[in-house]
Amino acid sequence: MGGGHWLVLFALILGAWALLYAMALPADLRDGAVIYGADFLQSLCIVTPDAAGFGRIILMWALMSAAMMAPTALPAFATYEELSHTGETQFGTLVVGYLGVWLGFSVIAAGAQMALFQAGLLTAFGDSRSGVLSAVLLAVAGAYQFSPVKEACLSKCRRPLSFFMQHWDEGALRNGVRLGLVCLGCCWALMALAFVGGVMNLAFMGLATVIMVLEKLPQVGRYLTRPLGAVLMAASVWVLFTSI
Repeated sequence: MGGGHWLVLFALILGAWALLYAMALPADLRDGAVIYGADFLQSLCIVTPDAAGFGRIILMWALMSAAMMAPTALPAFATYEELSHTGETQFGTLVVGYLGVWLGFSVIAAGAQMALFQAGLLTAFGDSRSGVLSAVLLAVAGAYQFSPVKEACLSKCRRPLSFFMQHWDEGALRNGVRLGLVCLGCCWALMALAFVGGVMNLAFMGLATVIMVLEKLPQVGRYLTRPLGAVLMAASVWVLFTSI
């Protein structure tokens, strides 16, 4: 996996995680960044819906999507490069198409966060105030682990060679969009659990990323998907009863 384009991709992932870490820092620690001239960082770190506005909430979700979802697609990106004969330009186009899908998801997620916050169901930092909401999100995510749609999307993610061979003639951009849509079909419900664990909770983001990476590995994921669904549904019942 050599080449400058891989360095750019890894830098994008690490940069997204670094910005998310900075945004999650307590305000008193973040204030020290001004010493280094990082006034932009100060404004970026306003992440509550009432203060940040819709645009910055979209940016926050876009950073989360890049940080969490790009690593899950690295095996597919590597497979595409092995098949490609046109080098970095087509690789970059594939990644742009993939991330474009997740940018669209970020807009929808940001809209949901704003609406739930205004309804009093989320705190300013994006975690649920409602046991019922948390239980519903956990139940939906758990049930989705057993769904045929989830299985169909995972089967494509776990066999990227077959996926790309089937759609190769459509070009890099459309292949990237297709890959993004398949990945979205795998992971949207788990990503929605950010409203339970906390939108800016780095521990949740890290754990969810590891789970989604493992779930797409053919030798590991098939032992993870349904047990994870059972755990999430059990957690839903527990949260519901403890909140009554």
